[in-house]
Amino acid sequence: MKYILLLIIPVLLDMIIGDPPNFPHPIRYIGWIIKKYENIIRKSNINLKIGGFLLTGLTLITVTGVITAILMLAEKISHNLNIVISIYFLYTSLASKCLDVETRKVYRALSEDDINESRKMLSYLVGRDTTSLSKEEVTRGAVETVAENTIDGVLAPLMFIGVGMYFDAPVQFAFLYKSINTLDSMVGYINEKYKDIGFASAKLDDIANYIPARLGSFLMLIGGSLLGYNLKNGFKILKRDNRNHKSPNCGYPESVVAGLLNIQLGGTNTYFGEKVYKPTIGDKNSEIVPSNIVDTIKIMYASEIILVILIMTILSLKFTM
Repeated sequence: MKYILLLIIPVLLDMIIGDPPNFPHPIRYIGWIIKKYENIIRKSNINLKIGGFLLTGLTLITVTGVITAILMLAEKISHNLNIVISIYFLYTSLASKCLDVETRKVYRALSEDDINESRKMLSYLVGRDTTSLSKEEVTRGAVETVAENTIDGVLAPLMFIGVGMYFDAPVQFAFLYKSINTLDSMVGYINEKYKDIGFASAKLDDIANYIPARLGSFLMLIGGSLLGYNLKNGFKILKRDNRNHKSPNCGYPESVVAGLLNIQLGGTNTYFGEKVYKPTIGDKNSEIVPSNIVDTIKIMYASEIILVILIMTILSLKFTM
């Protein structure tokens, strides 16, 4: 019963409340820890690639240690307090509502034909230059963002929570993943400043997302088919184009969405003033339109619900044996 509460309540809180502005979100503190360690390593004389491994290890140890200490202290005070704090931490490890809200801002601006506002809203979500994107390119950027983050922000954390429940440490497992993900988002860039110090973080993120990206993409495929999207084409494009991405993992959710919606993703983008060519994903059977952003959000929620049911089923079997 405890683990059902620790799964269902955080998911519902995330879907309903999301990430309110000025909310004391733990991920912000993880970011602060990463920046502190990064500054210390850069000021030392250590080789930056070796320093990157130290940065990754110290961050994971610190975050896991702090989380464990908080939960142990809460348990000493009251078991119910431990449950409440655990629910809070698990809720903040999920991002479906936040992803929904932020990408709908792009959708609304596009629906109102306000291309400048849509570019501005997208710029908060992606690393690419959005200043001269067309309506189709802005839409593509938003769809790709939802597709990729369905894994990073929703399904992968849920999978780590589920695995953590087997080891009686769902919060620690959730924040182990979130720390890895945050490290990658802060230092895992392939540019002059971060290519060495961010090497370890980027590689660890690839490893952490290896199974979630593949299993999660099948859940997205199932969710999309239940919503009436093109299952046959979704499977075809997933099988054909999953490697058409510089990331070993991001091509999976993007290819599923491209196939389910009969659209084409990928292509050339500009990052920090430099054009970066990406292979295309999917076939241009249909023109990409703003409503595809909402379609992708629906696929995200459908796959999340399927995963919650799957985790509950596995946990029920475990604890009744």
